[in-house]
Amino acid sequence: MQDNPELPSDQGLADWVDELRDRISAIATRRGTVPRQFAATLAAIIVAKDEAVTLHIGDSAVVGRKGGEWDVLCWPENGEYASSTYFVTDDPEPRLNITRHQREHDAFALFSDGVGDLALSHLEQAAHPRFFNPMLRPIDAAPGEGRLVELSAKLATYLAGPSVCERTDDDKTLILISWG
Repeated sequence: MQDNPELPSDQGLADWVDELRDRISAIATRRGTVPRQFAATLAAIIVAKDEAVTLHIGDSAVVGRKGGEWDVLCWPENGEYASSTYFVTDDPEPRLNITRHQREHDAFALFSDGVGDLALSHLEQAAHPRFFNPMLRPIDAAPGEGRLVELSAKLATYLAGPSVCERTDDDKTLILISWG
């Protein structure tokens, strides 16, 4: 983690996404295909001392823990049709949502749509504490900072296991962050 007193402007963040799109386009050209072949959603968070900013495209999501409760900071955004969404590679431009939040949260989870099926109540548009609380416990208790290799391996095994795969066949990416 690196301390930086100022977060990038919304225009600076949009420029980052444009640079990402340019890189994807260059790779697609080198491989003789189109950028759409590299379609991906985006869920990102940048946290500073007093503020957090989320960047979001598509059906991924970001939640934050405040006072033991979970707030949805970016709700998954589906496309016009069933089982469709928005992508970084959408043309002419992606449907980028940038939201600034007061820094009140002590933990965050960023995840793809396959995890969202398990972690969110679509009826209530809320996060399931029963999903996130056990996930964050070992991270809250971990000494130091950085990637927890053993815990990451266990999480990967869990997300690839039959109990999860029976409930969703979408991609399952989950990033957990805590200042516990």
